[in-house]
Amino acid sequence: MANTDRQRFKKYIRIFWILVLIPICLLIGCVLAASAGVFGKLPTFNELENPQTYLASEVISSDGQVLGKYYVQNRSNIQYKDISPYLINGLVATEDARFYDHSGIDLRSLFRVFFKTVIGRKSSSGGGSTITQQLAKMLFPRDPKAGKIKLMFMKFKEWVIAARLERQYTKEEIITMYLNKFDFINNAVGIQSASRIYFGSTPDSLKIEQAAMLVGMEKNPSLFNPKNRPKIATERRNVVLSQMAKYNYLAEKKRDSLEKLPLALHFRAENPDEGLASYFREYLRDNFLRKWCEEHPKPDGTKYDIYKDGLKIYTTIDSRMQQYAEEALEQNCKFLQPYFFKELAHRKNAPFDFRITKEQTEDLMNSSMHRSDRYMSLKRAGASDAEIYKSFHTPIPMTVFTWKTKDHALDTNMSPYDSIKYTKSYLQAGFVSIDPHTGFIKAWVGGIDHRFYKYDHVMVGKRQVGSTFKPFIYTMAVQNGYSPCYQMPNVPVTIPNGDQPWTPKNADTNDDGRMMTLKEALAKSVDRIAASLTYKFSPQAVISMVRHMGISDNIDAVPSLCLGTCEIPVSSMVGAYCTYANKGIWVQPTFVMRIEDKNGRILDQIKPKTDEALSEQDAYVMINMMEGVVQYGTGERLRGSKYHLLNPIAGKTGTTQNCSDGWFIGITPNLVSGCWAGFEDRATHFENMEWGQGASEALPVWAVYMTKVYANAKLGVSTDDDFEKPKKPITIECDCPKYDKQHKDNTGGNPFQ
Repeated sequence: MANTDRQRFKKYIRIFWILVLIPICLLIGCVLAASAGVFGKLPTFNELENPQTYLASEVISSDGQVLGKYYVQNRSNIQYKDISPYLINGLVATEDARFYDHSGIDLRSLFRVFFKTVIGRKSSSGGGSTITQQLAKMLFPRDPKAGKIKLMFMKFKEWVIAARLERQYTKEEIITMYLNKFDFINNAVGIQSASRIYFGSTPDSLKIEQAAMLVGMEKNPSLFNPKNRPKIATERRNVVLSQMAKYNYLAEKKRDSLEKLPLALHFRAENPDEGLASYFREYLRDNFLRKWCEEHPKPDGTKYDIYKDGLKIYTTIDSRMQQYAEEALEQNCKFLQPYFFKELAHRKNAPFDFRITKEQTEDLMNSSMHRSDRYMSLKRAGASDAEIYKSFHTPIPMTVFTWKTKDHALDTNMSPYDSIKYTKSYLQAGFVSIDPHTGFIKAWVGGIDHRFYKYDHVMVGKRQVGSTFKPFIYTMAVQNGYSPCYQMPNVPVTIPNGDQPWTPKNADTNDDGRMMTLKEALAKSVDRIAASLTYKFSPQAVISMVRHMGISDNIDAVPSLCLGTCEIPVSSMVGAYCTYANKGIWVQPTFVMRIEDKNGRILDQIKPKTDEALSEQDAYVMINMMEGVVQYGTGERLRGSKYHLLNPIAGKTGTTQNCSDGWFIGITPNLVSGCWAGFEDRATHFENMEWGQGASEALPVWAVYMTKVYANAKLGVSTDDDFEKPKKPITIECDCPKYDKQHKDNTGGNPFQ
């Protein structure tokens, strides 16, 4: 070889090594610089041990179901053992086939990318990022505003972080962290949320094709969104199945059959306004947990954040009973609504009572306008009253509530002013069911649809309770030794009331003028006898007694107290009735059992308050009296052919003036439940008692709910249950023929001695 050729060859060799070594040296230098923090601060050991991830706090039912979450990111962490091997194999086969062989950076893949993608310009040659590198990018995100040069330096940082992650965690832990962290969009952050939202499943129960679809989303979740792009998502799923077959995670024959299957999504978005117990979850968040976080700081003194700290809130709600309650309430409100709309067709002042004045109507409407988000937003923006008025009377596109569609939503054009009237025309209701022995609330339905009606009618709303207050009056009589068989005349009575004596009238005049036992008077809700008893024992004494039964709301000490003119929440009334079923012991209605942190450490256990409000004997006698309501009184339709509930049931209906409020509270040995029904304004109501009484508006909700509860033997509530008699002998005679004989012998036949 000539010297010239030899020199030329050496020159080429030098150029070759320069071209090869310089990039390698630069690469090594950049990695070392990144490791030294030249390109930005690297995560500390503690940050690698505890990478910042926002965990959703979960609201969990007593039967182990997740009722809802509070979150910035809808994420719940799971362990490696709870992940299907299909997910793990699909992820490795598709994203990082050499995952188990490298230490965070796959040099072979990097060279492949360099020579095939960069030099050969083959876009199909794949990427070079390992699963660990992708995890590093998720745990310590890039600056979205960074330019290309800065992004390149960030890549070096990610290599260093990936290497450190590999030293810090096992391969199984890295896989688990990756799947827990990945955002599958549609409010599905992490594999647990994704499994539930897309397939109604759990990560350990996913089928192969389901796992492959979720793995396929990880390349680009927006592009391969199965909800919006099912065809592209199916194609990507099949790519994952092919990769699984390529690396022997799946037989070719099985792959062929799986590729023909449809996606078969069971998509269910998780929206705070939707799902079971939405009213309960909102009250829990806004009233209970907000205060709890203030009063229970972390060990370091900072406050818990329900949106980020992954708390587990274990509640008393039973998801099955909650489902039954929501179904029962919807069924009755949906049934009654057409009858009300039929009344409105003939009402000039719809939806309000024809007797209220124009000025009163304007006051009601203006009050609702001023409470609306639209009004407050316009006020904050500086709009004048004239501009706001015009805005409220201008039709705009909106979505309103209706029973006519499956999702209860109707898209329409309507002025905001008219929408207020429309909204007020729908029957509302609140229902709660409580275990009387523990005080645990098992079901809580605060309204007909939380998306459109935010106001909770269980714990927040207060309405006149009507005749459901009467059992408290009769309890005073029993405490003073009166038997349910004691007779009183159903005659007009005038009760002193300052300068305005009060003469109550009965709603039903069929029994006017005759003698009635206390049990019958309560069963038929006779106002005159209830008023006479109130006067005899005093309103103040009644109020003092109900305070021990958990009713702390303001009650005026007036004779009309016996008719339920006071306003009390459903939860307080049902809680008070629980006292009768719990042998005279009031137990505070409770809806949270305990709260744990993300690691399962118990932070708080809730113990309800109790109060010995009545004697065991008096409570049992009152149960006996209220059984008459169902046997032959205002609640007797429970025994009829429609519901045919013949088991031991005590209870009381209630209907307020003008049918503005309808109530029914029913007591069984192991469950006390109550319902209020009415409209947003008391000026809106049914015109007749057929549909406007408690026996029509509220009792059917209780009946349908209990029928469903009884049908599910797993709930432990049976028609065979009976009220337990006191161990001590009952000194108050409840056998009326026997009582009448004793009374006649002792008084010579005079019933008033």
